[in-house]
Amino acid sequence: MNALSPATQAPLRPAPPVRHDIRRGATMILLSTLMFSLMAVLAKLMGGTIPFLEIVFFRSFFALPVVVLIAVRNRATLRTRRFRGHLGRACTGQAATCCMFFSATVLPLGEQQALTYGTPIFATLLAIPFLGERPGPHRWAAVGIGFLGILVIALGPGLLGQPRIAPPGLAAWVMAAGYVAAVGHGVFAAGTTLLVRQLSATESSATIVLWQSLLMTGISALALPFVWVAPTPSEWLLLLGVGMVGGIGQLLSTEAYASAQVSSLGPYTYTALLWAALFGWVFWGDVPGVTMLLGAALIVTAGLYILQREMRRRARPAAA
Repeated sequence: MNALSPATQAPLRPAPPVRHDIRRGATMILLSTLMFSLMAVLAKLMGGTIPFLEIVFFRSFFALPVVVLIAVRNRATLRTRRFRGHLGRACTGQAATCCMFFSATVLPLGEQQALTYGTPIFATLLAIPFLGERPGPHRWAAVGIGFLGILVIALGPGLLGQPRIAPPGLAAWVMAAGYVAAVGHGVFAAGTTLLVRQLSATESSATIVLWQSLLMTGISALALPFVWVAPTPSEWLLLLGVGMVGGIGQLLSTEAYASAQVSSLGPYTYTALLWAALFGWVFWGDVPGVTMLLGAALIVTAGLYILQREMRRRARPAAA
């Protein structure tokens, strides 16, 4: 039976009172977003020499100490009756990570970050077959706006009648694959979101994170012998940085969502687009174009509107 099927869920446990400290939560999520943006920068710096699958492995491997720290602090264990759910969550998370690192190595950082923020759009679509949700006209309009933003970024200057400077030969195909991977990240991240929503009914967040890290490290290790390139000393430092910065970002994100309601923190995650624009300009001289800014604005607008509708939908049962 599908891991997302409601029939596989155990009865919900009474939820403990949730502490809601928006100031602490916002600070943590802003720092987490900065860490994940730095992780993308480090991965892009290695993109020309280290295969992205190798980067994916060390992202998980070097983050394990931080994940274990999270588990110890929250007294998490590996005891579970939902291994298939954890495995499915690890597979979608692994696919999203691969898409993210690959697209980060071949696309301008601002465009790559903007395209990966299609997760709320795809989560709305995937919730139809997997959770039986029926989006109303407002959500469908938001989904349409989000897809329009994706098209604006992907088509680029051509929309304004300006020629797009494409790389020659094989590089053009690699860049096209980068756009597909960036959008694919949103699809797989949305699947991960839905799986976590199911798992969190019976599993603590620390247990989910622990299983995720262990399984993703094991899965990515399977590909390592086929793509291995011996890193130089400086590349070892970059790989260590990817793992540690990613792990710290994960720790900060966990603390943020333990401090404040998830719905109230969503808008702060879009600051990643500002960091991407800044880092892209500082390290690679990338200046965001009109179409990139317009597409990003459409994607963010769609994501925030879907978030707002989600908050209103959840507020109705609580008020009743």
